[in-house]
Amino acid sequence: MYAKAEGFEIRFQEADAENLPFPDASFDAVMSSIGVMFTPDQDKAAAELARVCKPGGKIGLANWTPESFIGQVFKTIGKYIPPAPGVKSPALWGTKERLQELFGSTAQEIQATERQFTFRYRSSEHFLEVFRTYYGPMNKAFGALDAEKQRALAQELLSLMESRNRSGDETLVLPSEYLEVVIRRKNV
Repeated sequence: MYAKAEGFEIRFQEADAENLPFPDASFDAVMSSIGVMFTPDQDKAAAELARVCKPGGKIGLANWTPESFIGQVFKTIGKYIPPAPGVKSPALWGTKERLQELFGSTAQEIQATERQFTFRYRSSEHFLEVFRTYYGPMNKAFGALDAEKQRALAQELLSLMESRNRSGDETLVLPSEYLEVVIRRKNV
């Protein structure tokens, strides 16, 4: 709706980030907001983003950092459910070093700026209820654990939230850092 009001035509299409169904150099801009970072094969997904972006075009990303609240959620879940062999933490996409590894050979420039997103919920328990139900990594972790380990994970996550809560009351106001990334493709 907003894009149309500004005179832009945007079409969204769901696709496998490791095997994008588009020809080489199809787009002036390619973006992912808290999405591509969850692919199992990070190198392949990054190569696909670069492949479909035109030379001189831009790749825009928003990725949670390892130090962020969500990065710490990943770390906490990892204590209970180890990642599959060979799968790297999605939070690595939130580091300048990993972005250089992923895009350095195809990038003319990589700009990365730390930003904050603030989660706002009625309470820590409300956040946990919503994320346990709808957030894939948390939903799958709880689904794989027995009742005792579910309680332990829930308590650890609630403690993490309370340690970062900025509300001053029973509500949850919780900042989480992410990296805003703009990669300019090399002119080939």
